[in-house]
Amino acid sequence: MKTKACIFDLDGVIVDTAKYHFLAWTRLAEQIGIHFTEKDNERLKGVSRMDSLDIILEIGNVTLPESTKLEYAKVKNDWYVEYISKMTPEEILPGCLDFVRLLRAAGIKTAIGSASKNTPMILERVGIGEYFDAVSDGNVVSKAKPNPEVFLKAAEMLGVTPSECFVFEDAQAGVQAALNAGMMCVGIGSEEVLDQAHHVVPGLEGMNLEKLEIIEKGIKI
Repeated sequence: MKTKACIFDLDGVIVDTAKYHFLAWTRLAEQIGIHFTEKDNERLKGVSRMDSLDIILEIGNVTLPESTKLEYAKVKNDWYVEYISKMTPEEILPGCLDFVRLLRAAGIKTAIGSASKNTPMILERVGIGEYFDAVSDGNVVSKAKPNPEVFLKAAEMLGVTPSECFVFEDAQAGVQAALNAGMMCVGIGSEEVLDQAHHVVPGLEGMNLEKLEIIEKGIKI
């Protein structure tokens, strides 16, 4: 394989923190007086905190001054941190560690590519930081997906070129960011939602080096 590195989004790929984002955003939306649904929440996947708040305000047709938006974003994050501070290793998604171990045993580098500034806390809580050679997150990049910055930074930290990278993403914005970076992308979730990815799987369970090589060659599994 020409692939030298695999970059993983965190939320929805390695761990299921999406439910905690949803709980915190729903709690905030209710406080503002906006009805926020799970379908609405799909629009927030892979999107930055402030952009997510803007989407919720748009849903409710609410306009707020920037100072109030910043306060609300902090409140939402405080609630989210409260939820994720109680995470355990049991919340690592099925197949994730098995696949990451296979990659590392084969000499393929691994990294996290996440917009979340809470990435270090989550990795520490679930105890998997040692499995990743680099962490590119909201603490080292400023541009939100679909901008490719987070993935390009990960490649730079790993010392590989974008064309040598595979990205694993569960959000449309993340898939687009991977493509914008010039990387191969495997979507985690629904083919209907992630149809721009090179290949889509329901999860990392059953993912292996053979499948990765087939996808790299553009062969449909």
